[in-house]
Amino acid sequence: MTTLNVGLVAKRVELLHEVVSGISSIALLVNPTSPVLTKISIGDAQAAARSLGLELHVLNASTEPDFDVMFENLTQLRAGGLVVGTDAFFSSRLEQLAALSIRHAVPTVYHFREFAAAGGLISYGGSITDAFHATGVYTGRILKGDKPADLPVQQVTKVELIINLKTAKALGLTVPQSLLARADEVIE
Repeated sequence: MTTLNVGLVAKRVELLHEVVSGISSIALLVNPTSPVLTKISIGDAQAAARSLGLELHVLNASTEPDFDVMFENLTQLRAGGLVVGTDAFFSSRLEQLAALSIRHAVPTVYHFREFAAAGGLISYGGSITDAFHATGVYTGRILKGDKPADLPVQQVTKVELIINLKTAKALGLTVPQSLLARADEVIE
């Protein structure tokens, strides 16, 4: 089972640009120990940033201490926001990333709903709920006798946009009504 996330980095750049108007540069956080994901994320983010006239800074983190250094660099670069690349390391520390984003007053876009629920500004990515449901269906099929090797890999295609208005207010941002209307969930 897989969710639709890696290919959505460009859309996350666009969403950040839509919420934080007037910015000239943004940053993308990637994990250099995941070279395939990093390459895809950078390429997609560069194309999106270029089309929006934004400068893109690529920042690396592969350990928890790297986060503090990354946020210091982000401040020095005067980037208008941060897009967190898709990576299991970041997913396992999404609450920490949300807290750091708030502490450093950095508008941040992530890929899992839990990030926005933990205080992050926006999440846009594949539905974990749908992935868990589909996994349960597969588990049921296996328990009824289907062989796992005979079951195809499935990709959950539902994408969710979650916006945390409390965080937007704390950051002094006004989320456009057009974006709020497209949101699957608004945290108030």
